[in-house]
Amino acid sequence: MTGNTRVPQAEITGIYGAIVKMATKKMLGRVPDALGVLWHNRPVLKAGLDAGRKAKKWNRCDENLKSYAHMAVASLIGCSFCLDLGYFQAHNDGLDLAKAREVPRWRESDAFTPLERDVLEYAEAMSQTPPTVTDALSARLLDQLGAPALVELTAWVGQANQAARGNVALGIEAAGFSASCGLAPLARPGDVASRA
Repeated sequence: MTGNTRVPQAEITGIYGAIVKMATKKMLGRVPDALGVLWHNRPVLKAGLDAGRKAKKWNRCDENLKSYAHMAVASLIGCSFCLDLGYFQAHNDGLDLAKAREVPRWRESDAFTPLERDVLEYAEAMSQTPPTVTDALSARLLDQLGAPALVELTAWVGQANQAARGNVALGIEAAGFSASCGLAPLARPGDVASRA
């Protein structure tokens, strides 16, 4: 854990705190700094956890695509916590780890299909200020995914932006999750892709 957050961590207490710590340890192996920071405002923490849990039930868009999109948002915004957690979750969910490692440098990598490239481009375009999503990109995704999946992908990327931007603003950084499951070192923009 980094301990370099901009808001000091609160002590996680009470019955709800014990439940949240136990669930977090079960999922992640430990309690990350982010939880202590967000514990200062439990309604905000609960709303974020509830939104994430509900979003995990969405099933109209492929999980791999949503995972890559989330990591693309994290990489673009610079949320090392989200990217670290994204790799860890990709590992635990059995997603394609070779591709997951390449997300930060997807433009230079040959690991992705044309659809995956469109999803990564869409996630980055949505994350720009102001957003740079084009009609042509939206039309390609609508044609390839269908309306329900595109709406879901859009909402997923929106949630990823909220989490990533909040974490960066609060100084919440990577917690070493990806290293704990053998995914480090991770690709960075500009790295030369390994050719197998």
